[in-house]
Amino acid sequence: MKRSNMVYPKEMGYFMPPEWYPHHGTWLTYPHNPLTFYEKIDSVRDVYADIIYYISLSEYVYINVNDKEMEEDLIKRLRSKNVNLKNISIYHIPSNDAWCRDHGAIFVLNKNTNKLAATCWKFNSWGGKYPYDYDQKIPELMADYLKVEKFKADIILEGGSIDTNGEGILLTTEQCLLNSNRNSHLTKIEIEEYLKLYLGLEKILWLKDGIVGDDTDGHIDDIARFVNPDTIVTVIEEDTQDENYKILQENLKLLKSFTNLNGKQFNIITLPMPEPQFYKNDRLPASYANFYITNNSVLVPLFRCKKDEIAINLLKKVFKDKNVIGIDCSDIIIGLGSIHCLTQQIPMFK
Repeated sequence: MKRSNMVYPKEMGYFMPPEWYPHHGTWLTYPHNPLTFYEKIDSVRDVYADIIYYISLSEYVYINVNDKEMEEDLIKRLRSKNVNLKNISIYHIPSNDAWCRDHGAIFVLNKNTNKLAATCWKFNSWGGKYPYDYDQKIPELMADYLKVEKFKADIILEGGSIDTNGEGILLTTEQCLLNSNRNSHLTKIEIEEYLKLYLGLEKILWLKDGIVGDDTDGHIDDIARFVNPDTIVTVIEEDTQDENYKILQENLKLLKSFTNLNGKQFNIITLPMPEPQFYKNDRLPASYANFYITNNSVLVPLFRCKKDEIAINLLKKVFKDKNVIGIDCSDIIIGLGSIHCLTQQIPMFK
């Protein structure tokens, strides 16, 4: 990348905290696109209200809606779930779809002053697969509503494609960040430089491919997640005949070879993949790795299959100080994402 005269966030003391860092709140976008959730849109909105309920028990929740009608529908569902509306802020920010993890701002924190800022990346709907005329405007609008400084990055990046341990290391995949439908004009080294300068990083760890059925081209939040600075939870497929088996075995091998800034290998914990999920014969990217960490809980997507209980019990051992709560995402996953894809954390700030 060509260095400009600007002072970059990292040079000002900003970094991207890990998801378990205390939250001020969580930002979401209300689902509405019938081409995403088809006939399941009503049940998806009910599950969405459940997700908001659990998040709002320990932090503020910010929600984008398209219009007054959508706001009224949302409030009705929240009241039916006994959500404390004092913890909810609703903004009329139009969107093309519900995936705030990807179209939203990525928040960073100043380690010296505890000041919050928003990094605003370009968004092209996962390589131009769907319309994004509204979604591409959302990061700056989120920053404006919070009245925080904006750092505009001149490359395409989605929040679901990255995961950080908060101590200078970021996980991502080559399939996504090096895809020709994102930043074909940039080299791997140049992309790393952007990530380091805007998110306060020292080292980028690259996995290869993501799971089958993922229209985002291999987002990390369906594969491997930091759960503390030294530990990574990753999904594996036990069926050797499954399309995901070799992909996830290769990623597991890489994860075991990675080291932190001190040269120490990470602790690797494996989660099973759910039984294959389909909608109209299309494989869906169902994964227990798409959990979301709130201040007092971990919300885990479930898919009405035998592996659900195994995944929940394993994650209870990982997150001993939090309530691990299963959320039925068997309808949400029809939209090719689940809980983590819908949410974007806002770190606690002054």
